[in-house]
Amino acid sequence: MIPRHAAARLRKALADRPVVLVHGARQTGKTTLVRALAGTEHPARYVTFDTLTALSAARADPAGFLAGTEGPVVLDEVQRVPDLFVAIKAAVDRKRAPGRFLLTGSANVLLVPRLSESLAGRMEIVPLWPFSQGEIEGVVEGFIDAAFAEAPPALGAAARGLALARRVLRGGFPEAVSIGSADRRSAWFEAYLTTILGRDIRDLANIEGLTELPRLLSLIAARPMALLNYAELGRSAGLAQSTLKRYFALLEAVFLVRTLRPWHADIGKRMVKTPKLLLCDTGLAAHLMGIDDARLAQDRTLFGGLLESFVAMEITKQTGWSAAAPALYHFRTHEGDEVDLVLERRSGALVGIEVKSATTVTAADFKGLRALAHAAGRRFHRGVVLYTGTEMVPFGPRLHAVPVEALWRWGVRPATTPSRARRRAVTRHSRKRS
Repeated sequence: MIPRHAAARLRKALADRPVVLVHGARQTGKTTLVRALAGTEHPARYVTFDTLTALSAARADPAGFLAGTEGPVVLDEVQRVPDLFVAIKAAVDRKRAPGRFLLTGSANVLLVPRLSESLAGRMEIVPLWPFSQGEIEGVVEGFIDAAFAEAPPALGAAARGLALARRVLRGGFPEAVSIGSADRRSAWFEAYLTTILGRDIRDLANIEGLTELPRLLSLIAARPMALLNYAELGRSAGLAQSTLKRYFALLEAVFLVRTLRPWHADIGKRMVKTPKLLLCDTGLAAHLMGIDDARLAQDRTLFGGLLESFVAMEITKQTGWSAAAPALYHFRTHEGDEVDLVLERRSGALVGIEVKSATTVTAADFKGLRALAHAAGRRFHRGVVLYTGTEMVPFGPRLHAVPVEALWRWGVRPATTPSRARRRAVTRHSRKRS
């Protein structure tokens, strides 16, 4: 099993929180991660609501179902029993023991008010995205923290490994990564979408006949890192804006799409500006767009948007274990200057990242980053243009052109699994606290 970097955060959360939820899209490895912990470091009974018996019992009597569990318990795909959250709240209020409930969910409870409000202040959420490139390579990426360091580290000399385009087209879903054939990977993505759109979204919305969703998802995939324009998207999909917004919310809830809010110096104005949208995985996006190695070789213009999405998701994943833990935005001025990603620490320090699919960089490629530096003033820490070349080149104070592979080569450390002694210590601690 490939070690997941989110495991470290999950262990810490289980040590002091009564409820921990691991959430993310289906097939990102949530069940594998929690079952590995439940079998070693955090002994717990495992129950999945993907089985009809457990699902029926929990829906019929949520409080009675929980009353029949003793000690820590793992509840897999908990979003399928919304009423269980109220019962968990009552159980935690009676006995607040660390690590008592370890939940997984393929729907974002933060976007479902009746679920999130039930466990406010009692639950820590650990997101699990598809594999990062560092997880695949067996290293813990330190790109974000290196970008916020005083001096950028040297990239060093190393083999480039798998071609960048193949990384982008493969994506990060664990099962898709393990499939060597592009045709078989495409078949996997097709079956995956059928499951998500045919069951998970139907269960979440409690309605039938969401036949427009596959086309809508394809239209979103064809607009990687585009500004979210409901009017234009609605016309293309043939949907009323009210329906479109409802469907978009469902796609967000199951982690298929996400948005990036715009950065503005005035925090109060950030929520009213236009966000950008992207799919959670470039392998899935390429499948929806019908892009493979052959088509990309014929039309390289298709690569730019996919590469921007790839970088955005890799950095999104890394925020889960970065010490800097920045918020992510995009930047756009009325004059048309843009920066693909803006990373903002709680201290207010900013790093801007522009993505270019070209193998060379010129001073003109830093135009948006200079506009961001002007808008941010002293808060601007560094501007980086990620490109497909091989050299790291300075373009002035705090401005650098950096190869895309720095995402999984800057500030890395080996990925490790807990030693046997540490696992025994964690197990004893868990039993004592419970």
